[in-house]
Amino acid sequence: MTNSEPNIQTASAENQSSESAIVDAQVEKATAVTYAEEIETVIASMAVDQKVMVGQNEAGGHLWKFKYGSVEVFVQLSGETEDDTLTVWAFVLQLPAKNEAQLMRKILEMNWLSTLESHFAIVDNQVAVISTRTIAEISAGEISRIITIVATIADDNDDLLQAEFGQ
Repeated sequence: MTNSEPNIQTASAENQSSESAIVDAQVEKATAVTYAEEIETVIASMAVDQKVMVGQNEAGGHLWKFKYGSVEVFVQLSGETEDDTLTVWAFVLQLPAKNEAQLMRKILEMNWLSTLESHFAIVDNQVAVISTRTIAEISAGEISRIITIVATIADDNDDLLQAEFGQ
C-alpha cells in the first residue's frame, strides 16, 4: 500500500534548509570585504604620512600610490573578477646608471634569494621592485604580504643602489 500524501516533515525541513542557505548567502555577501577594501586597509597601516592617492577607472580597476620609507609604492587592482590582477611596484633607481653591467648582475643575484615573491625589473627606464598575481583565490594575508614585501624590499635597497650606481 502506497501513501500519496506528501511527507510534511520532509517538505518543511527542505524549506528551512533552502531558506537557511539563502540567509547565509545574503549575510556572507553583506559582510564580504572587497579586494579594494582589503588593499586600502593594508595601505592605511603602512603609509608613512597617511597620504594615499587613489584613482579608479570605468572598468572597475583601482590604482593607489603611497609613501613607505623613502620610496613611493604603487598598487594596481585591475578589477574584481578571478582573472584580474593585483600588481605592486616601487621604483628604486633611475637609469642610466653607473656600472650598469655590475648593477644588472647585482639585481639578478638578488632576485635569486632575497626578493621572495617579488623581483627586480626595469620599467620606464627605472629599476623597480615588482610583484603581480591574479586575484583568483587570493586571501587578505596574501594581499598584505605582497604589498609589504615590495614596499620593504624597495625601501631597504633604494638608498644602497642609488649610492652605488646612481649618477
